[in-house]
Amino acid sequence: MHPQLRLLIDAAACPYGVAGKYAKHFARGKLRHDPVFFFLLRHGLLPDRGSLLDLGCGQGILLSLLKAAKDQYLAGRWPQDWPAPPLNLGLRGVELREDRAQAAQRALGAGAPVETGDLRELAFPSCSVIVLLDVLLYLDAAVQMRVIAQAAAALEPGGLLLLREADAGAGLAFRMTQWGEWIAGALRGEFAQQVHYRRTAQWVAALAAHRFEVRTEPMSAGTPFANVLFVARKAPQPA
Repeated sequence: MHPQLRLLIDAAACPYGVAGKYAKHFARGKLRHDPVFFFLLRHGLLPDRGSLLDLGCGQGILLSLLKAAKDQYLAGRWPQDWPAPPLNLGLRGVELREDRAQAAQRALGAGAPVETGDLRELAFPSCSVIVLLDVLLYLDAAVQMRVIAQAAAALEPGGLLLLREADAGAGLAFRMTQWGEWIAGALRGEFAQQVHYRRTAQWVAALAAHRFEVRTEPMSAGTPFANVLFVARKAPQPA
């Protein structure tokens, strides 16, 4: 791993020390092994300005990474072949589990507020980017569509919805994803949690129904899973 990336991971994980050793080690592990975080930065997907809403943000790892990326860039410790990270993007997170939201808030402070809330009951504010990473699978099919509709309504013209979900049509890799989710649920004491998956084409159709222009990116590099990132752009305002 490039030394600058190690510095970035350290800078993003270190604030979680105030929330306990587990929170810090979890953040470091996710940043090292989950490909989605650095994909967003490496490919310059996020705008420099506006506001980002991370729904189901957990302990706010993406928000911490974006804060650290700004600091590292301004300090001159940034990979030369990467685009600049967002420097003026407002950050906000919402998380259902109170313990995770509290860990996020302790680590991130006022620069990236994280509140406890249920996105099924949330009035989405107007924003430039909405992020939903591994969230919609926990909602039934009708609620999934309602959340997508709310995101479409809340995003500014040309705004971006970043959705990651497993591809239910991916064969063995999808089975591995299901097993991994069952194990993770069991470790949380949730043995009977209901999950609802879709095939990639079904996700694309659901997004296109709300006038998103969608492209897909495989998001399982280095893992045995079947994750896909849906980069969905809301239609710009007509001239």
